Amino acid sequence: MAPGTDRDEPRQRPGREPKGAATSALRRGLDSIGATLLAGLLVLLPIALTVAVLGWVVSLLLRFVGPGSLVGRLFAAIGYPFSSNPELAYLLGTLILLAGIFVLGLLARAGLERHFRNLADRTVRRIPVIGSLYGLAERFVGVLDQKPGADIGGMKPVWCFFGENSAAVLALAPRSEPVDIGGREYIAVLVPTAPVPFGGALIYVPVEWVRPAEIGVERLTAIYVSMGMTAPTDEPRR
Repeated sequence: MAPGTDRDEPRQRPGREPKGAATSALRRGLDSIGATLLAGLLVLLPIALTVAVLGWVVSLLLRFVGPGSLVGRLFAAIGYPFSSNPELAYLLGTLILLAGIFVLGLLARAGLERHFRNLADRTVRRIPVIGSLYGLAERFVGVLDQKPGADIGGMKPVWCFFGENSAAVLALAPRSEPVDIGGREYIAVLVPTAPVPFGGALIYVPVEWVRPAEIGVERLTAIYVSMGMTAPTDEPRR
């Protein structure tokens, strides 16, 4: 043995990496696998959420208009004269009803819609309770149809500030005329809910807390449906 050599000094075998380097390589490999799985999950997640929402909508529709529902039994009753099979009768009844709706749409587009509405006004609207429900349903359909005479056509998007240096709330003002409450002027605003903006809270706020929003009703609806992902086109002005 050469002089000055320590006999107890451990010798490192050739070709073997230190333990710390192997652990670091393993950690980097696991991080890469995790990042790859996360990237795939982010790609799949919107599709999965879309499928889940569609499945929920389909199940909800089947609950209300499926073969076992009240509407489904009505469809089946329409189709029973043509088939004794329950499923086939339901299908035939649905097709017959769709054909009837299509014919009704042709008559409405031919200029008979006003006559149908006048007939409904003279009959359904005069029935207690049912007439009120019909009026509410008609206004809701007017919102979906985006007709100029619909109630929502007179609503204006506004920004509401509940006091000084407060959060800005995007709402709808059904009317621009203020009302006097306790000697102070207030404006009624409807704050929709997200992501379904057909409900919400009706709040009377002081006039000075309200500022007009330079956006349309369609833009406001898109903002609430997207739960804020769609940004407003203007900035709130205090």
